Amino acid sequence: MPKTAFAPLTLALLSAFVLAGCAVTAQKPPAEPAPPAAFRGSADWQRAPAEMAVPEAWWTVFHDPVLDGLQADLIVGNQNLAASLAQVQSARAVLQASGTAIFPTLSLGAGTTRSATAENGAGQRTLSTSNSLTANAAWEVDLWGRLSEGIKAAGASYQASQADLAALQLSAQSTLTQNYLALRTAEAQQALLQRTEAANQKVLDVTQARFASGVVAQSDVLQARTQLRSVQSQLADSRSTRAQLEHAIAVQLGRLPGQFQLPAGASLPDLPPVPALVPSTLLAQRPDIVAARARQVAAYAQIGIADAAFFPSVELSASAGYKGASWSHLVSAPNLLWSLGAAVAQPLFDGGQRKLASAQARASADVATANYRQAVLTAFQEVEDNLVAFAESGASLALQNDALDAARRNLDIVLAQYRAGTVSYLNVGAAQTSLLSSESNLLSARSRQLVAATLLLKNLGGRLPPQ
Repeated sequence: MPKTAFAPLTLALLSAFVLAGCAVTAQKPPAEPAPPAAFRGSADWQRAPAEMAVPEAWWTVFHDPVLDGLQADLIVGNQNLAASLAQVQSARAVLQASGTAIFPTLSLGAGTTRSATAENGAGQRTLSTSNSLTANAAWEVDLWGRLSEGIKAAGASYQASQADLAALQLSAQSTLTQNYLALRTAEAQQALLQRTEAANQKVLDVTQARFASGVVAQSDVLQARTQLRSVQSQLADSRSTRAQLEHAIAVQLGRLPGQFQLPAGASLPDLPPVPALVPSTLLAQRPDIVAARARQVAAYAQIGIADAAFFPSVELSASAGYKGASWSHLVSAPNLLWSLGAAVAQPLFDGGQRKLASAQARASADVATANYRQAVLTAFQEVEDNLVAFAESGASLALQNDALDAARRNLDIVLAQYRAGTVSYLNVGAAQTSLLSSESNLLSARSRQLVAATLLLKNLGGRLPPQ
């Protein structure tokens, strides 16, 4: 083949290499929203120096070995995390597959054909054998960015799946921590009710003795018994709550509830010192926000893919090989065959399908943008809500401590008056109910404060997997 015959093909190849990857149809998503300088309730939250770093295993700041062990079992046994990990692996495979689309495809082939012609006038057939050994190559030139935008979309989808896994893991860790704290709260409530039961039993015994002596009426005995049975009923409810929370933890760990038992006796952890919340850190670190942003990027890449369909596609192809009757002399110059070519295809009429695909891609991008902005708003709302809950539960805790002290002193006074016969048992029952309510409210305030701290630590402690 003359060298001059290669000139047009060489020029076409060079032009294709220069233009390939120029994603003229690429669309950039809107800029990320600017976070506020600070949260409204951050002053109430900050209890430690701002430079204090929250560990990735944020629950360890509670210094509870049992909780630490449960969190380790969660990563291994939780089935929702296992399903999400499989989705990440699927997205990785899609990304790797899309990355290979920009490279030429190469194939080798070999074959043997035995054929016969129709009989001639003498009733004879001609038999022939054809052997072939070929190599083929094809390459779609990415002039308009269809393939590169596809890689971008697959990469963003893969990042979103990773962030989804991180968000699911973070949510599971938070839920496990909340269930564990609720279980310890139920145990504390159970211990409180047991103490109250014992105290009420003593009062009932005293009342029965006074009734036997004719000092008080039978109504006092009945009232004391009613008070005791009410506490015992609450105690049964507390045991049920504790068992149900234990079952929930077992399922989270991927274990059968009937074969899981959590040792009792541990107390509620103390409130840990934590650093100040930084809004920009929340945007960069919170996995659900990162996932929503990645999906927005993927949606805008789909616009580029749809718009690239309006431009002609260019494909280069080449093939070479040998074809002959004998394998022994197949690879020789007379049997050499080759071809080089370029093809351009431009759809002229498709009934408006490309326009509709482009419009659909833009609508999907608008949806992804709205979802991303909503994820940001929801994240900031959750933080502000928990900042308020943390601050208010702290104030409630101080008030409940004072109320509890007053309820205890009141019960002591009323019991002394009852023994002296100066008040009826109705006063004792009211004082007992007030004390139990104050102690229960104190436990609830501590639990709410720990839950608010858990959710705030979750927002700071989340980490995205390495890219």
